[in-house]
Amino acid sequence: MLIGEYKSRVGEKKRVSLPKKFRDELGENLILTRGYENALLVVNEKLWKKVATEVIDGSFINKDIRDTSRFLVGGAKEITLDEQGRFVIPQSLSEYATIKEDVVFIGLINWVEIWDKDKWNERLEYLKEHGEEIAEEINKMKRKKDE
Repeated sequence: MLIGEYKSRVGEKKRVSLPKKFRDELGENLILTRGYENALLVVNEKLWKKVATEVIDGSFINKDIRDTSRFLVGGAKEITLDEQGRFVIPQSLSEYATIKEDVVFIGLINWVEIWDKDKWNERLEYLKEHGEEIAEEINKMKRKKDE
């Protein structure tokens, strides 16, 4: 299961090391793409095919589906890990996530997010301040679904 929070430094040429626990769970064929809130997403090929199918199965006439495809699929890159589990974050994705010197890897069951450390700390503060409101909104959505 992909869970936990791991910190890492960004090396020369924007190279980072995917935590071993995540490497073991995800396998070798990985996709890196834009995520929401300026994070990056790492998924394995199996999950990527599922996400891509859901996006592709929608009608290209639908603007939201086109925009989601552009956002997730358009920025995606296949990444290759070296012997130490390192990979290069492409320039376009590094700029999107405003990655500087330190990153945080967050395991979220099915995928891993990569955050610039400062951006992650800002997000954590937001979650601390608004956690109760977020939980209530999720509860409202669940109740609507159950009706």
